[in-house]
Amino acid sequence: MKTTISVLMMLLTGLTGFSQNKSAKTFEKDTFETSKGHLTITFIGHGTLMLEAGGQVIHIDPVSREADYSLLPKANLILITHEHGDHLDKKAIAMITKPETKTVVSQSCRGIVDNADVMFNGDKRTFGDWNIEAVPAYNIVNKRSDGLAYHPKGNGNGYVITYGGKRIYVAGDTENIPEMANLRNIDIAFLPMNLPYTMTPEMVATAAKSFMPAMLYPYHYGDTNPQLLTEMLKDTPIKVAIRKMK
Repeated sequence: MKTTISVLMMLLTGLTGFSQNKSAKTFEKDTFETSKGHLTITFIGHGTLMLEAGGQVIHIDPVSREADYSLLPKANLILITHEHGDHLDKKAIAMITKPETKTVVSQSCRGIVDNADVMFNGDKRTFGDWNIEAVPAYNIVNKRSDGLAYHPKGNGNGYVITYGGKRIYVAGDTENIPEMANLRNIDIAFLPMNLPYTMTPEMVATAAKSFMPAMLYPYHYGDTNPQLLTEMLKDTPIKVAIRKMK
């Protein structure tokens, strides 16, 4: 009996510790100055971000495996880049949705998320002080065994988010597509870097050089070494910042 009680106590202690560790998870944050005041970016993990400014909160691709969303601020706006499970999680969306929350999804998410607005590539919308532009995100080179792209053209979105004159490009799952060369005045860029779904470091470097963001965050980088990108762009004015976005 004593042995059984001891085992139960150990299990309970372990579960309690796990719960505390999960709830106590902290995230890296960077804060930028805009013409409307501070804008804070929280690096939640993988392809998941949170933006805060002017008392408003934008969640981008919230997924439960990256955070306990019951502990995070509820959203004024939710942006979903595409339908894959590491970017679209209905449970996480529900936990940060309040009656006035607006949710924007790509073409590939149509009908999956309740009460969501679809933005197609090229669409532009304004939500209060935030301007949102949906831009293409797709594969050219990397394809499945059946020859189909992991991310077909037209299905997914990247988003250019403008607040207080600060322009943030969140690319979603994409390769270094020609449309990137049309981007202008990007202050902060998030480019994905893992095979076979998105880009190699060489492809990310080429993509960044095509539109020259002031600051580049590699994200969604899996087991790829993000330091490789720092070396590749060391002779450019692009500042590479590495955060925990594996």
